[in-house]
Amino acid sequence: MSENLLRHEVSPYLLQHRDNPVHWRPWGPAALSEARAAGKPILLSVGYAACHWCHVMAHESFEDPATAAVMNRLFVNIKVDREERPDIDQIYMNALHALGEQGGWPLTMFLTPDGEPIWGGTYFPKTARYGRPAFTAILEEVARVFREEPATIAQNRAAILERIRPQPAGQGVAMTRDLLDRASARLVGLIDTRHGGTTGAPKFPQAGLLEFLWRAAERTGDTRYRDAVLLTLRAICQGGIYDHLAGGFARYATDERWLVPHFEKMLYDNGQLLDLLTAAAIATGEDLFRARIEETVAWLIAEMRQPGGAFAASIDADSEGHEGRFYVWTHAEILSVLGAEEGAFFADAYDVTPAGNWEGRSILNRIDRPYPDAATERRLAAARARLLAVRNTRVRPATDDKVLADWNGLAIGALANAGAALGRPDWVEAARDAYRFIAREMAEGDRLAHAARAGKRTFPGLATDYAAMVKAALDLHAATFEASYLADAARWAATLRAHHFDPVRPGYFLSADDAEALILRPRSDHDEATPAATGLMARNLLRLWRLTGNDAWRADADAIIEAAGATVAENLFAAVGLLSSLDFRLGVTDIVIAAPSLAAAAPLLAAARSHGGENAVLAFHADLASLPPGHPAHGKATLGGVATAYVCRGETCSLPVTGPDALAALLAPDVRGIQPAVP
Repeated sequence: MSENLLRHEVSPYLLQHRDNPVHWRPWGPAALSEARAAGKPILLSVGYAACHWCHVMAHESFEDPATAAVMNRLFVNIKVDREERPDIDQIYMNALHALGEQGGWPLTMFLTPDGEPIWGGTYFPKTARYGRPAFTAILEEVARVFREEPATIAQNRAAILERIRPQPAGQGVAMTRDLLDRASARLVGLIDTRHGGTTGAPKFPQAGLLEFLWRAAERTGDTRYRDAVLLTLRAICQGGIYDHLAGGFARYATDERWLVPHFEKMLYDNGQLLDLLTAAAIATGEDLFRARIEETVAWLIAEMRQPGGAFAASIDADSEGHEGRFYVWTHAEILSVLGAEEGAFFADAYDVTPAGNWEGRSILNRIDRPYPDAATERRLAAARARLLAVRNTRVRPATDDKVLADWNGLAIGALANAGAALGRPDWVEAARDAYRFIAREMAEGDRLAHAARAGKRTFPGLATDYAAMVKAALDLHAATFEASYLADAARWAATLRAHHFDPVRPGYFLSADDAEALILRPRSDHDEATPAATGLMARNLLRLWRLTGNDAWRADADAIIEAAGATVAENLFAAVGLLSSLDFRLGVTDIVIAAPSLAAAAPLLAAARSHGGENAVLAFHADLASLPPGHPAHGKATLGGVATAYVCRGETCSLPVTGPDALAALLAPDVRGIQPAVP
């Protein structure tokens, strides 16, 4: 065939390439069959809609007729959206790592006609520079070796496959409290004590690491863990990585001060950061955290919410062919919009200078500036609103409006948690709307799709979809106590077990047992920018166990945690989700509230949400007899018919309390068993 077939796809990223002179094919059996029939190697290009360097390579090479002619002559060319097919991306990114490369996107891999990797890289320039040969020279050489040196191809293929195939589990570490303490002490050493985040540049938010360190503070009472998290959160809330006009966080900062973002905005980052900011706002009461939560939720609803209530995947870094153009300002533009006096005031507050702080323009930031007093903040807010109105007249970056079940699950859970904790029922309602879309439009019976757009779906879903949506269901249950959410969580957990569970090494395969066969079946153990299904589900299973009394959920969680020692030993940093699950298992605390109505229970619920900590499982019942028979609070009574709370750890429950102060005292760190930090 001699045409580009991406015009039939629904992924915005693939559609960006539908008019390329490259004869792109979507991934699938037809493309592999074509390669086998033609005897040609495959050029696999993986990227995503908000990826800046993907755009650069597209403009330089894929839109160039001469380069495209070489690609079409020598290869069967396949384009993949990594967000739509993370299973494919994981396999071939691991193959690139096996070649000793760091990885990144665009991912450019060369495959046999059967899809087996033989060589690859990331961005290749059109002309020789940066110490790299021209892309066409690479194409010619790979094709030559494929034709003339089959032994070399076979050797490369065999070596890479050997490296990426699942290996027998190595010697693991014991999953104990001591491991948690040693891991916490080691990982906190990665934190930049001046700017927050991990030391050096670029800086990513690393939400999973921050959650683990926050848990360490609760577990040990050692304030350095909490300080590391708060330092990081304050820095990103004031840095250029945050959009100070519309709200929301960019993917990462290219510098160590959080000043210069890579301007793309991803749903998953903002969902995870909302959860962390909610915990920080509750713990500290700082206006900064509350403001950033409110602004980011407002941005999610205004710019990311799609018809039906679910959220888009991302907003691009580029507009008009330039990264960040939509977001940056000149000093003259600020003065023009705000006037001389207000403009000078705003420019001083947000580091806007005639020379600029990035490529002659200014990225708005408040690095090294404290959160202002109420009067100053009102003045700045009025100026921000005027600037945002002007910014909204600019050419906007593209929005990747596909709906991903796993990323939406993270956002739904965060909205439910923030809404319940901070008294914003409208946020809980927004979470409900998104949840209803996933449950209605992206489900077939008990099965979930991974992606949806324009009435089409990517099916079947991945383990991460189930793990995130189970969490979303449990978080909505904790916010509303509606039984349907708990039922959904149990149903999806059962489906995940049926189609993804690995009984040999307890955990979850990323792809389902009835999904398209790939060269291997990837697992979901190591956290990346989003949490891996195995670690996230271990916590979900423990919550289900405590809420339903079904001991089978606990048995699976314990098996996963016990088997995780090898994963932790292999890569501590990428195993923080599993370590957080161990922390949850050792410290899980039931807060059970009984009252005639939710309104009557409101003061106790507020105290539970403010003081329960990361390992709390909150339950409300009109009658404690409705608790599962195995629950330690089953059969206990309310005091005098008024709202009553019990705090249960293990199989032991506290005496009943009826006041929020008494409940807060039961949940205080010293009562939880926290020990002073050991020097």
